[in-house]
Amino acid sequence: MTDLFVIGGGINGCGIARDAAGRGLSVTLAEKDDLAQATSSASTKLFHGGLRYLEYFEFRLVREALIEREVLLRAMPHISWPMRFVLPWHPDMRFESDTPTSKLLGRVMPWMRGRRPSWLIRLGLMMYDSLGGRKILPGTASLSLEGTPEGAPLQDRFRHAYEYSDCWVEDSRLVVLNARDAEARGARIMTRTEVLSADRHADHWVVTTRDAAGAAHRHRARMLVNAGGPWVGQIIQGTIRLNSSDGVRLVRGSHIVTRRLFDHDKCYFFQGTDGRIIFAIPYETDFTLIGTTDADHDDPDRRPECTPEERDYLLGFANQYFRRQLTADDVVWTYSGVRPLYNDGAKSATAATRDYTLKVDRTGGAPVLNVFGGKITTYRRLAESAMAQIAPIFAGLPGPWTRGVALPGGDFPVDGVDALVAALQADHPFLTPAWARRLVRAYGTDARRILAGAHQAADLGVDFGATLTEAELVWLMDHEYARRADDVLWRRSKLGLRLDADQVRALEDWMTARRRPAVTR
Repeated sequence: MTDLFVIGGGINGCGIARDAAGRGLSVTLAEKDDLAQATSSASTKLFHGGLRYLEYFEFRLVREALIEREVLLRAMPHISWPMRFVLPWHPDMRFESDTPTSKLLGRVMPWMRGRRPSWLIRLGLMMYDSLGGRKILPGTASLSLEGTPEGAPLQDRFRHAYEYSDCWVEDSRLVVLNARDAEARGARIMTRTEVLSADRHADHWVVTTRDAAGAAHRHRARMLVNAGGPWVGQIIQGTIRLNSSDGVRLVRGSHIVTRRLFDHDKCYFFQGTDGRIIFAIPYETDFTLIGTTDADHDDPDRRPECTPEERDYLLGFANQYFRRQLTADDVVWTYSGVRPLYNDGAKSATAATRDYTLKVDRTGGAPVLNVFGGKITTYRRLAESAMAQIAPIFAGLPGPWTRGVALPGGDFPVDGVDALVAALQADHPFLTPAWARRLVRAYGTDARRILAGAHQAADLGVDFGATLTEAELVWLMDHEYARRADDVLWRRSKLGLRLDADQVRALEDWMTARRRPAVTR
C-alpha cells in the first residue's frame, strides 16, 4: 500500500509528489497523458508576482509570488532567468476597468475615471519592489523611449516607460524536473495512465488505472490527492464521487507567436483600453510570444485552441503599441491552455482569483485533498501548504525541505550559465554556441551526461534537425518520460518551431520503433 496517490501530472501534482517523497512518504502519481500536457505547458512562461493582481488587492498572493521568484531562480538557474519588463505609458491612455482599485479611484477622484495615472503606476511598482524582499533582481527604473532600443519598435506617441523585474521559466520542463526529482526520492511516476475509478474505504482508497497498453491495475493508498487541473471537478464528481459544493472555473488563456519583433531581450507589458494587459516577450531566440487572453471555457474535455477572434484580439492589442502593424500572416504558431481556478463567483474571467485553494475531505472514510487554482510561480509553496494538510494524516513527518534545494541539472550558481556553456564547448568543440546554450538552458549540468564520450557530432547518433540528436532523444525517453514526438518538440523543448513535417515524421518513426513494446513508467 502506498501512502499517497496523486492524480495529475501537472506542476501541482508533480510538486506535491516531490515534496511528499522527500519527506519519506511512499508516493504514486498517475497522469493520463504526458506530463504537463495541459495547463502547465500552456502558460505565459513567467515567474512573476502578478503586477495586475495588486489592483484586486491580492497582496498575500503577490507577496508570496514575489518571494518565490528568487527562491526558484536559485533552484533552477538553467530553466529560469531574470527578465526586465518595459511598461510604456502615455498620459492620454484610458481604460475600461472594473477592478476594485479603479472603482475606488473613480469615486474619490471622478476626473481620473478610466485612467491609470503615472503616480498610481509608480505606487504599484514601488509596492512590487518592496513586498518580496529582492536580493537578486534589480528594482524599478524610469526609462526614456526616445532614441533607445526599447522605444524603436513602438509608436512615436510613447516617449516614457517604467521598467521592472520579473522572471522567465520553461514551464513544462519545470514539471518534468519535479517529476524526475520525485522519482529519485522514491516516487513512482506513471504517465499515459488513466485513473478509471477510486473507491473509498475506512482507512484507504482502492484506485483502478489503465496503462498505455490497455491493461488495468489496482492500487491501494492511504490518501488521495486530486491535482487534476482542469479535470479536478470531474474527478470530484465522477471518479471519486464526493458530495462536494466546491467548484472550478475554467478560464482559457490563448497566445500567439510571431517572428521576432524587436532587437533586445526585454519584455513589454502593454495595457489595453479594455482594462486588460498582455505581454510581448522574446521567445526561443527568433520569435516573439504575445499573450494572454481570458475567456471562460465550458468543458475540460474540449481541447483549448486559440480562436481566430482571440488571435485577432491579441494582434489588435499589440498594434496599439507597435509601430509595425501585425496581421494574421505574421503568426507562426498559437497555443492555448485552461486555468482551473477556484470558483469564487467573480463576474469576469479576468477578475477570478489566481490564488490556490486546498480542501481536505475526510467524510466517509480515507482522506482526499482537492487542489484548485494556483500559479506556476507559487507551485512550491502550494506543495508546502498541501503537505501541511497532509501531515496530520501521517504522524512524525519532517517539515518543509524544498526551499533552496536544486532541481535536477540546477546545481550551479544562479549567474553561472555562461560559464557552463563555455565549459561544455571546451569539452565538446564541435558544439556551436547556440547548440551549447540550448543544451545548458534545457538540462543544466545534466548536459554533460547527454554528451558523455562524444568527440564529434557523429558520435551523438542520428541528427533529426535543429541540433536534436539521437543521444538527446535517448536521454528524454529514458530519463524524462518522453514517448512521442510532440512530447519532445512542444513540451521538453520548443523545437517544433524549427523542424519541418518530414523531420517530425522521422522523429516519430524513430521513437515508435524504440519504445516497442509499449512501456509505462
